[in-house]
Amino acid sequence: MITLYHNPRCRKSRETLELIQEKGETLKIKLYLKEPPTVKELKEVLAKLGLRPLELIRKQEAVFKEKFKGKEFADDQWIDVMIAHPILIERPIAIKGNTALIGRPPSNVLELL
Repeated sequence: MITLYHNPRCRKSRETLELIQEKGETLKIKLYLKEPPTVKELKEVLAKLGLRPLELIRKQEAVFKEKFKGKEFADDQWIDVMIAHPILIERPIAIKGNTALIGRPPSNVLELL
């Protein structure tokens, strides 16, 4: 089963979802903007991605530019920022078992299939 952190308004996220569906993989969709991950979930995702929190943040989002650009925080603080502003979480994120990847480009997800 693949868990997909999905934003239906994002073209790359929709394309990644379509690729997974075409392959017939069992899928759990997590609409993370409506139901943000918990701190524990986000830490697990980061560990599976092998990334630090700042590396998962979408730095072109308006909220980042307005509130956080140029600021330095500890990893736990960046996690709190992403929980409070889930739009800042890079998308889509596909997870299968202990492996996760970012679907940019969407074809990255083929590594999980």
